Amino acid sequence: MAMLVALAACLVAPGSTAQAAVPDSPAVTYTNPIAEKRADPHIFRHTDGYYYFTATVPEYDRIVLRRATTIQGLSTAQEVTIWTKHSSGVMGAHIWAPEIHFIDGKWYVYFAAGASNDVWAIRMYVLEGTGSNPLTATWAEKGQIRTQWESFSLDATTFVVGGVRYLAWAQRDPSVNNNTDVYLARMANPWTITGTPVMLSRPTYSWETVGYKVNEGPAVIQHGGKVFMSYSASATDSNYCLGLLSASASADLLDAANWTKSSTPVFTSNAATSQYGPGHNSFTVSEDGRSDVLVYHDRSYKDISGDPLNDPNRRTRVQKLYWKADGTPDFGIPVADGVTPQRLSSYNLADRFIRHWEYRARVEAGVSPLADSQFRVVAGLTGSGTVSLESANFPGYYLRHRNFEVWLEKNDGTARFASDATFHRRAGLADSAGVSYESYNYAGRYIRHYEYLLYVQAPSTSTDRADATFYAQ
Repeated sequence: MAMLVALAACLVAPGSTAQAAVPDSPAVTYTNPIAEKRADPHIFRHTDGYYYFTATVPEYDRIVLRRATTIQGLSTAQEVTIWTKHSSGVMGAHIWAPEIHFIDGKWYVYFAAGASNDVWAIRMYVLEGTGSNPLTATWAEKGQIRTQWESFSLDATTFVVGGVRYLAWAQRDPSVNNNTDVYLARMANPWTITGTPVMLSRPTYSWETVGYKVNEGPAVIQHGGKVFMSYSASATDSNYCLGLLSASASADLLDAANWTKSSTPVFTSNAATSQYGPGHNSFTVSEDGRSDVLVYHDRSYKDISGDPLNDPNRRTRVQKLYWKADGTPDFGIPVADGVTPQRLSSYNLADRFIRHWEYRARVEAGVSPLADSQFRVVAGLTGSGTVSLESANFPGYYLRHRNFEVWLEKNDGTARFASDATFHRRAGLADSAGVSYESYNYAGRYIRHYEYLLYVQAPSTSTDRADATFYAQ
Protein backbone atom coordinates (compact mmCIF):
# COMPACT_ATOMS: atom_id res chain seq x y z
CA MET A 1 0.00 0.00 0.00
CA ALA A 2 2.80 2.42 0.89
CA MET A 3 4.44 1.75 -2.50
CA LEU A 4 1.18 2.48 -4.33
CA VAL A 5 0.73 5.76 -2.47
CA ALA A 6 4.29 6.75 -3.30
CA LEU A 7 3.70 5.94 -6.97
CA ALA A 8 0.53 8.00 -6.97
CA ALA A 9 2.50 10.89 -5.52
CA CYS A 10 4.84 10.73 -8.51
CA LEU A 11 1.94 10.85 -10.99
CA VAL A 12 0.15 13.97 -9.76
CA ALA A 13 -0.11 16.89 -12.16
CA PRO A 14 2.66 19.53 -12.21
CA GLY A 15 2.17 22.19 -9.59
CA SER A 16 -0.13 20.07 -7.44
CA THR A 17 0.77 18.66 -4.03
CA ALA A 18 0.75 14.93 -3.45
CA GLN A 19 -1.40 13.79 -0.57
CA ALA A 20 -1.25 10.65 1.51
CA ALA A 21 -4.44 8.93 2.52
CA VAL A 22 -5.66 9.52 6.04
CA PRO A 23 -4.28 6.55 8.00
CA ASP A 24 -6.50 3.51 8.38
CA SER A 25 -5.29 3.25 11.97
CA PRO A 26 -5.22 6.67 13.67
CA ALA A 27 -3.51 7.38 16.96
CA VAL A 28 -4.97 6.06 20.18
CA THR A 29 -3.70 7.17 23.54
CA TYR A 30 -4.19 5.75 27.01
CA THR A 31 -2.73 6.50 30.42
CA ASN A 32 -0.82 3.69 32.12
CA PRO A 33 -1.12 1.74 34.27
CA ILE A 34 -4.69 0.61 33.71
CA ALA A 35 -4.78 -1.41 36.94
CA GLU A 36 -2.35 -1.80 39.84
CA LYS A 37 -1.67 -5.26 41.27
CA ARG A 38 -3.32 -7.04 38.38
CA ALA A 39 -1.16 -9.56 36.49
CA ASP A 40 -1.79 -11.79 33.45
CA PRO A 41 -4.38 -9.34 32.09
CA HIS A 42 -7.04 -10.25 29.57
CA ILE A 43 -9.30 -7.64 27.94
CA PHE A 44 -12.14 -8.83 25.71
CA ARG A 45 -14.23 -6.44 23.63
CA HIS A 46 -17.75 -7.75 23.21
CA THR A 47 -20.44 -6.86 20.69
CA ASP A 48 -22.47 -5.20 23.47
CA GLY A 49 -20.08 -2.24 23.39
CA TYR A 50 -18.24 -3.16 26.60
CA TYR A 51 -14.68 -4.15 27.31
CA TYR A 52 -14.41 -6.97 29.86
CA PHE A 53 -11.27 -7.19 31.96
CA THR A 54 -9.99 -9.97 34.18
CA ALA A 55 -6.55 -10.68 35.64
CA THR A 56 -4.69 -12.53 38.36
CA VAL A 57 -5.07 -10.94 41.80
CA PRO A 58 -2.02 -11.10 44.09
CA GLU A 59 -3.89 -13.16 46.69
CA TYR A 60 -4.35 -15.91 44.06
CA ASP A 61 -7.73 -16.72 45.57
CA ARG A 62 -10.51 -15.50 43.26
CA ILE A 63 -11.58 -14.44 39.76
CA VAL A 64 -12.58 -10.82 39.24
CA LEU A 65 -14.21 -8.95 36.36
CA ARG A 66 -14.60 -5.33 35.37
CA ARG A 67 -16.34 -3.77 32.41
CA ALA A 68 -16.37 -0.34 30.78
CA THR A 69 -17.19 1.15 27.39
CA THR A 70 -13.58 2.33 27.01
CA ILE A 71 -10.25 0.74 27.77
CA GLN A 72 -9.28 3.65 29.99
CA GLY A 73 -12.58 3.33 31.80
CA LEU A 74 -11.53 -0.08 33.08
CA SER A 75 -9.08 1.65 35.43
CA THR A 76 -11.93 3.02 37.54
CA ALA A 77 -14.66 0.47 36.80
CA GLN A 78 -16.27 -1.46 39.62
CA GLU A 79 -14.63 -4.84 40.16
CA VAL A 80 -16.81 -7.86 40.87
CA THR A 81 -15.73 -11.26 42.20
CA ILE A 82 -17.48 -13.90 40.12
CA TRP A 83 -15.84 -16.99 41.64
CA THR A 84 -13.76 -17.85 44.71
CA LYS A 85 -11.34 -20.72 45.21
CA HIS A 86 -12.52 -23.95 46.85
CA SER A 87 -11.95 -24.24 50.58
CA SER A 88 -10.30 -27.62 50.05
CA GLY A 89 -9.22 -29.97 47.29
CA VAL A 90 -8.77 -29.08 43.62
CA MET A 91 -9.21 -25.45 42.61
CA GLY A 92 -8.20 -24.60 46.17
CA ALA A 93 -5.00 -22.61 45.56
CA HIS A 94 -3.01 -20.55 43.04
CA ILE A 95 -5.90 -19.19 41.02
CA TRP A 96 -4.03 -17.83 38.01
CA ALA A 97 -4.41 -16.16 34.62
CA PRO A 98 -8.15 -16.04 33.96
CA GLU A 99 -9.37 -15.26 30.44
CA ILE A 100 -12.93 -14.39 29.44
CA HIS A 101 -14.47 -15.39 26.10
CA PHE A 102 -17.97 -15.40 24.59
CA ILE A 103 -18.70 -18.61 22.66
CA ASP A 104 -22.02 -19.72 21.16
CA GLY A 105 -24.10 -17.41 23.31
CA LYS A 106 -22.43 -18.12 26.64
CA TRP A 107 -19.53 -16.72 28.63
CA TYR A 108 -16.49 -18.83 29.45
CA VAL A 109 -13.62 -18.14 31.80
CA TYR A 110 -10.46 -20.21 31.46
CA PHE A 111 -8.14 -20.26 34.44
CA ALA A 112 -5.48 -22.30 36.21
CA ALA A 113 -5.60 -23.55 39.78
CA GLY A 114 -3.70 -25.72 42.20
CA ALA A 115 -5.09 -27.90 45.00
CA SER A 116 -5.30 -26.98 48.65
CA ASN A 117 -3.18 -30.01 49.54
CA ASP A 118 -0.74 -29.49 46.62
CA VAL A 119 -0.57 -25.88 45.48
CA TRP A 120 1.72 -26.81 42.56
CA ALA A 121 -0.71 -29.33 41.09
CA ILE A 122 -1.66 -26.62 38.61
CA ARG A 123 -4.30 -27.60 36.07
CA MET A 124 -6.63 -25.78 33.66
CA TYR A 125 -10.32 -25.29 34.42
CA VAL A 126 -13.36 -23.67 32.83
CA LEU A 127 -16.34 -21.71 34.13
CA GLU A 128 -19.50 -21.25 32.05
CA GLY A 129 -21.64 -18.16 32.53
CA THR A 130 -25.27 -17.73 31.55
CA GLY A 131 -26.58 -14.19 31.18
CA SER A 132 -25.92 -11.13 29.04
CA ASN A 133 -23.67 -9.46 31.59
CA PRO A 134 -20.88 -11.71 32.91
CA LEU A 135 -20.55 -9.59 36.06
CA THR A 136 -24.04 -10.73 37.07
CA ALA A 137 -24.21 -14.04 35.19
CA THR A 138 -24.81 -17.41 36.76
CA TRP A 139 -21.53 -19.30 36.72
CA ALA A 140 -21.10 -23.07 36.66
CA GLU A 141 -17.90 -25.10 36.84
CA LYS A 142 -17.35 -27.18 33.73
CA GLY A 143 -14.34 -28.93 35.24
CA GLN A 144 -10.77 -29.56 34.18
CA ILE A 145 -9.50 -29.40 30.62
CA ARG A 146 -7.96 -32.82 30.12
CA THR A 147 -4.83 -33.02 27.99
CA GLN A 148 -2.36 -35.72 26.98
CA TRP A 149 -0.76 -35.74 30.44
CA GLU A 150 -1.83 -35.15 34.02
CA SER A 151 0.91 -32.57 34.59
CA PHE A 152 1.52 -28.89 35.36
CA SER A 153 -0.63 -26.98 32.85
CA LEU A 154 -1.93 -23.43 32.66
CA ASP A 155 -2.64 -20.32 30.55
CA ALA A 156 -5.38 -21.68 28.31
CA THR A 157 -6.57 -19.39 25.51
CA THR A 158 -8.99 -20.06 22.68
CA PHE A 159 -9.32 -18.65 19.17
CA VAL A 160 -10.90 -19.43 15.80
CA VAL A 161 -9.13 -19.68 12.44
CA GLY A 162 -10.92 -20.80 9.30
CA GLY A 163 -14.03 -21.73 11.26
CA VAL A 164 -12.08 -24.09 13.56
CA ARG A 165 -11.80 -23.38 17.28
CA TYR A 166 -8.46 -24.09 18.90
CA LEU A 167 -7.08 -24.16 22.42
CA ALA A 168 -3.49 -23.09 23.09
CA TRP A 169 -1.89 -23.57 26.50
CA ALA A 170 1.35 -24.20 28.39
CA GLN A 171 2.21 -27.57 29.93
CA ARG A 172 5.10 -29.56 31.34
CA ASP A 173 6.15 -32.61 29.39
CA PRO A 174 6.92 -35.16 32.16
CA SER A 175 9.70 -36.70 30.06
CA VAL A 176 11.63 -33.47 29.52
CA ASN A 177 13.64 -31.31 31.90
CA ASN A 178 11.61 -28.21 31.14
CA ASN A 179 9.08 -26.15 32.99
CA THR A 180 6.49 -25.62 30.23
CA ASP A 181 6.10 -25.75 26.45
CA VAL A 182 3.30 -24.27 24.32
CA TYR A 183 0.71 -26.68 22.88
CA LEU A 184 -2.19 -26.44 20.46
CA ALA A 185 -5.27 -28.62 19.88
CA ARG A 186 -8.70 -28.44 18.33
CA MET A 187 -11.72 -28.11 20.59
CA ALA A 188 -14.77 -30.35 20.65
CA ASN A 189 -16.59 -27.84 22.85
CA PRO A 190 -15.49 -24.88 24.99
CA TRP A 191 -14.13 -27.12 27.76
CA THR A 192 -12.85 -30.16 25.84
CA ILE A 193 -10.01 -30.62 23.38
CA THR A 194 -10.06 -33.27 20.68
CA GLY A 195 -7.38 -35.06 18.71
CA THR A 196 -3.68 -35.15 19.42
CA PRO A 197 -2.14 -31.92 20.73
CA VAL A 198 0.90 -30.55 18.95
CA MET A 199 3.82 -28.84 20.65
CA LEU A 200 4.47 -25.47 18.99
CA SER A 201 7.32 -24.13 21.08
CA ARG A 202 9.83 -25.37 23.64
CA PRO A 203 12.21 -23.07 25.56
CA THR A 204 15.61 -23.53 23.95
CA TYR A 205 16.98 -20.03 23.37
CA SER A 206 19.01 -18.40 26.12
CA TRP A 207 16.38 -15.66 26.58
CA GLU A 208 13.71 -18.34 27.18
CA THR A 209 15.59 -20.13 29.94
CA VAL A 210 16.67 -17.46 32.42
CA GLY A 211 15.73 -18.66 35.91
CA TYR A 212 13.31 -21.23 34.51
CA LYS A 213 12.86 -22.96 31.15
CA VAL A 214 9.50 -21.43 30.32
CA ASN A 215 7.21 -20.91 27.36
CA GLU A 216 3.77 -19.90 28.62
CA GLY A 217 0.90 -17.43 28.27
CA PRO A 218 0.08 -17.85 24.55
CA ALA A 219 -2.03 -15.09 22.96
CA VAL A 220 -3.23 -14.94 19.37
CA ILE A 221 -3.81 -12.12 16.91
CA GLN A 222 -4.60 -12.46 13.20
CA HIS A 223 -3.52 -9.98 10.52
CA GLY A 224 -3.07 -10.05 6.78
CA GLY A 225 -3.79 -13.74 6.36
CA LYS A 226 -1.38 -14.79 9.08
CA VAL A 227 -1.76 -16.05 12.64
CA PHE A 228 0.61 -14.66 15.24
CA MET A 229 0.98 -16.24 18.67
CA SER A 230 2.96 -14.38 21.29
CA TYR A 231 4.12 -16.20 24.39
CA SER A 232 6.04 -15.41 27.56
CA ALA A 233 9.46 -16.79 28.43
CA SER A 234 11.87 -17.13 31.39
CA ALA A 235 11.28 -16.35 35.06
CA THR A 236 8.58 -13.85 36.05
CA ASP A 237 11.09 -11.23 37.18
CA SER A 238 12.80 -8.63 34.95
CA ASN A 239 13.87 -11.44 32.61
CA TYR A 240 10.27 -12.13 31.60
CA CYS A 241 9.73 -11.29 27.92
CA LEU A 242 7.68 -12.11 24.84
CA GLY A 243 8.53 -14.38 21.94
CA LEU A 244 6.52 -14.80 18.75
CA LEU A 245 5.28 -17.67 16.60
CA SER A 246 3.70 -17.15 13.19
CA ALA A 247 1.88 -19.24 10.60
CA SER A 248 -0.25 -18.77 7.52
CA ALA A 249 -3.95 -18.74 8.36
CA SER A 250 -4.52 -21.16 5.48
CA ALA A 251 -1.93 -23.68 6.72
CA ASP A 252 -2.55 -26.73 8.90
CA LEU A 253 -2.00 -25.11 12.28
CA LEU A 254 -1.66 -28.52 13.90
CA ASP A 255 1.52 -29.17 11.93
CA ALA A 256 4.32 -27.60 13.97
CA ALA A 257 6.42 -27.32 10.80
CA ASN A 258 4.03 -24.63 9.56
CA TRP A 259 4.93 -22.32 12.43
CA THR A 260 7.97 -20.04 12.48
CA LYS A 261 9.53 -19.00 15.78
CA SER A 262 11.37 -15.74 16.34
CA SER A 263 15.01 -16.24 17.30
CA THR A 264 14.99 -13.14 19.50
CA PRO A 265 12.42 -11.77 21.94
CA VAL A 266 9.95 -9.23 20.56
CA PHE A 267 9.19 -7.37 23.81
CA THR A 268 11.61 -6.97 26.71
CA SER A 269 12.42 -4.93 29.82
CA ASN A 270 13.45 -1.34 29.20
CA ALA A 271 15.51 0.52 31.77
CA ALA A 272 15.02 3.90 30.07
CA THR A 273 11.25 3.73 30.52
CA SER A 274 11.48 1.92 33.91
CA GLN A 275 9.44 -1.07 32.73
CA TYR A 276 10.59 -4.54 33.76
CA GLY A 277 9.42 -8.06 32.98
CA PRO A 278 6.74 -7.28 30.39
CA GLY A 279 4.73 -10.35 29.55
CA HIS A 280 1.66 -12.55 29.76
CA ASN A 281 -0.11 -10.43 27.21
CA SER A 282 -3.41 -10.43 25.40
CA PHE A 283 -4.70 -8.39 22.47
CA THR A 284 -7.74 -6.19 22.05
CA VAL A 285 -8.86 -3.39 19.72
CA SER A 286 -9.34 0.34 20.15
CA GLU A 287 -12.71 1.91 20.72
CA ASP A 288 -13.12 2.76 17.01
CA GLY A 289 -12.01 -0.74 16.04
CA ARG A 290 -9.19 0.62 13.86
CA SER A 291 -6.14 -0.06 16.00
CA ASP A 292 -4.82 -3.19 17.67
CA VAL A 293 -3.94 -2.81 21.33
CA LEU A 294 -1.35 -4.79 23.27
CA VAL A 295 -2.33 -5.66 26.85
CA TYR A 296 0.32 -6.91 29.28
CA HIS A 297 1.73 -6.68 32.79
CA ASP A 298 5.08 -5.54 34.09
CA ARG A 299 6.70 -3.92 37.12
CA SER A 300 8.11 -0.43 37.52
CA TYR A 301 11.31 -1.68 39.17
CA LYS A 302 13.92 -4.31 38.41
CA ASP A 303 15.05 -5.75 41.73
CA ILE A 304 12.71 -8.05 43.64
CA SER A 305 13.22 -9.43 47.12
CA GLY A 306 12.44 -13.14 47.35
CA ASP A 307 10.24 -15.12 45.00
CA PRO A 308 8.74 -12.96 42.22
CA LEU A 309 5.44 -14.80 42.70
CA ASN A 310 5.21 -13.21 46.14
CA ASP A 311 5.72 -9.71 44.77
CA PRO A 312 2.24 -8.22 44.21
CA ASN A 313 3.18 -5.24 42.07
CA ARG A 314 2.66 -6.40 38.52
CA ARG A 315 0.43 -3.85 36.81
CA THR A 316 -1.87 -4.07 33.80
CA ARG A 317 -0.78 -1.81 30.95
CA VAL A 318 -1.82 -1.15 27.34
CA GLN A 319 -0.28 0.42 24.26
CA LYS A 320 -0.90 0.45 20.53
CA LEU A 321 0.44 -2.48 18.53
CA TYR A 322 1.94 -1.43 15.21
CA TRP A 323 2.42 -3.41 12.00
CA LYS A 324 5.50 -3.43 9.82
CA ALA A 325 5.36 -3.09 6.04
CA ASP A 326 5.85 -6.85 5.72
CA GLY A 327 2.70 -7.49 7.78
CA THR A 328 4.41 -8.63 10.98
CA PRO A 329 3.69 -7.03 14.35
CA ASP A 330 6.06 -4.48 15.85
CA PHE A 331 5.70 -4.52 19.64
CA GLY A 332 8.20 -1.72 20.19
CA ILE A 333 9.19 -1.16 23.81
CA PRO A 334 7.11 -1.09 27.01
CA VAL A 335 6.48 2.64 27.13
CA ALA A 336 6.84 4.84 30.19
CA ASP A 337 4.00 5.24 32.66
CA GLY A 338 1.58 8.03 31.83
CA VAL A 339 0.17 8.88 28.42
CA THR A 340 1.09 6.48 25.64
CA PRO A 341 3.03 7.78 22.62
CA GLN A 342 2.01 8.26 19.00
CA ARG A 343 3.70 8.26 15.61
CA LEU A 344 3.47 11.15 13.16
CA SER A 345 3.41 10.24 9.48
CA SER A 346 4.00 12.73 6.69
CA TYR A 347 0.97 14.08 4.83
CA ASN A 348 2.72 13.96 1.46
CA LEU A 349 5.12 11.06 2.04
CA ALA A 350 2.79 8.37 3.34
CA ASP A 351 5.36 5.82 4.41
CA ARG A 352 7.64 8.27 6.25
CA PHE A 353 7.41 9.04 9.96
CA ILE A 354 9.02 11.66 12.14
CA ARG A 355 11.92 10.01 13.91
CA HIS A 356 15.17 10.90 15.64
CA TRP A 357 18.46 9.63 14.24
CA GLU A 358 21.64 10.57 16.08
CA TYR A 359 19.41 13.16 17.77
CA ARG A 360 18.54 14.93 14.50
CA ALA A 361 14.83 14.88 13.64
CA ARG A 362 13.83 13.71 10.16
CA VAL A 363 11.16 11.78 8.28
CA GLU A 364 12.01 8.24 7.29
CA ALA A 365 10.35 5.02 6.14
CA GLY A 366 10.76 1.62 7.76
CA VAL A 367 11.87 3.06 11.09
CA SER A 368 13.72 0.61 13.30
CA PRO A 369 13.60 0.55 16.22
CA LEU A 370 9.96 1.60 16.28
CA ALA A 371 10.44 3.71 19.42
CA ASP A 372 12.66 6.16 17.50
CA SER A 373 9.45 7.28 15.81
CA GLN A 374 7.22 7.42 18.88
CA PHE A 375 6.59 10.60 20.84
CA ARG A 376 4.42 11.41 23.82
CA VAL A 377 2.32 14.50 23.23
CA VAL A 378 2.49 16.08 26.67
CA ALA A 379 1.56 19.42 28.20
CA GLY A 380 3.84 22.11 26.80
CA LEU A 381 6.93 22.87 28.85
CA THR A 382 5.82 26.50 28.89
CA GLY A 383 2.22 25.67 29.71
CA SER A 384 -0.53 27.92 28.33
CA GLY A 385 -2.41 25.31 26.31
CA THR A 386 0.62 24.20 24.34
CA VAL A 387 2.23 20.80 23.77
CA SER A 388 5.70 19.30 23.75
CA LEU A 389 6.83 16.12 22.00
CA GLU A 390 8.74 13.79 24.30
CA SER A 391 10.70 10.83 22.97
CA ALA A 392 9.29 7.41 23.85
CA ASN A 393 12.68 5.75 24.22
CA PHE A 394 14.54 8.73 25.66
CA PRO A 395 12.22 10.04 28.37
CA GLY A 396 13.10 13.61 29.28
CA TYR A 397 14.29 14.33 25.73
CA TYR A 398 12.11 16.53 23.55
CA LEU A 399 11.91 17.73 19.99
CA ARG A 400 13.15 21.33 20.03
CA HIS A 401 14.34 23.76 17.39
CA ARG A 402 17.86 25.11 17.44
CA ASN A 403 18.93 27.48 14.68
CA PHE A 404 15.56 26.54 13.18
CA GLU A 405 16.65 22.90 12.87
CA VAL A 406 14.68 20.32 14.86
CA TRP A 407 16.69 18.13 17.22
CA LEU A 408 15.99 15.70 20.04
CA GLU A 409 17.62 17.04 23.19
CA LYS A 410 17.41 16.56 26.92
CA ASN A 411 15.47 19.15 28.84
CA ASP A 412 18.06 21.28 30.59
CA GLY A 413 15.46 23.13 32.63
CA THR A 414 16.10 26.51 31.06
CA ALA A 415 13.41 28.86 29.86
CA ARG A 416 15.01 28.89 26.43
CA PHE A 417 14.79 25.13 26.09
CA ALA A 418 11.18 25.15 27.26
CA SER A 419 10.26 27.75 24.65
CA ASP A 420 12.14 26.00 21.85
CA ALA A 421 10.49 22.65 22.74
CA THR A 422 6.95 24.00 22.97
CA PHE A 423 4.44 24.15 20.13
CA HIS A 424 0.87 25.09 19.41
CA ARG A 425 -1.01 22.10 18.03
CA ARG A 426 -2.99 23.27 15.01
CA ALA A 427 -5.28 21.63 12.49
CA GLY A 428 -3.19 20.38 9.61
CA LEU A 429 -2.25 23.20 7.24
CA ALA A 430 -2.88 20.99 4.20
CA ASP A 431 -5.60 18.79 5.70
CA SER A 432 -7.62 19.61 8.80
CA ALA A 433 -7.74 15.87 9.57
CA GLY A 434 -4.01 16.08 10.17
CA VAL A 435 -1.95 18.11 12.59
CA SER A 436 0.62 20.87 12.29
CA TYR A 437 2.91 22.17 15.04
CA GLU A 438 3.54 25.90 15.26
CA SER A 439 6.56 27.13 17.17
CA TYR A 440 5.70 28.70 20.51
CA ASN A 441 8.39 31.37 20.36
CA TYR A 442 8.42 31.96 16.60
CA ALA A 443 4.82 32.52 15.60
CA GLY A 444 4.10 31.53 12.01
CA ARG A 445 6.92 28.97 11.86
CA TYR A 446 5.93 25.31 11.77
CA ILE A 447 7.70 21.98 11.98
CA ARG A 448 8.11 20.83 8.38
CA HIS A 449 10.29 18.40 6.48
CA TYR A 450 12.67 19.56 3.78
CA GLU A 451 14.89 17.02 2.03
CA TYR A 452 13.71 14.65 4.77
CA LEU A 453 15.12 16.74 7.65
CA LEU A 454 12.90 18.70 10.04
CA TYR A 455 13.02 22.46 10.44
CA VAL A 456 10.77 25.19 11.78
CA GLN A 457 9.93 27.45 8.88
CA ALA A 458 7.19 29.80 7.75
CA PRO A 459 5.17 28.00 5.07
CA SER A 460 4.30 30.11 2.05
CA THR A 461 3.39 27.60 -0.67
CA SER A 462 1.10 24.62 -0.89
CA THR A 463 4.17 22.40 -0.86
CA ASP A 464 5.39 24.06 2.34
CA ARG A 465 2.00 23.53 3.98
CA ALA A 466 1.97 19.89 2.89
CA ASP A 467 5.47 19.42 4.30
CA ALA A 468 4.21 20.86 7.60
CA THR A 469 1.22 18.52 7.90
CA PHE A 470 1.30 15.16 9.63
CA TYR A 471 -1.09 12.41 10.65
CA ALA A 472 -1.12 10.98 14.17
CA GLN A 473 -0.92 7.19 14.18
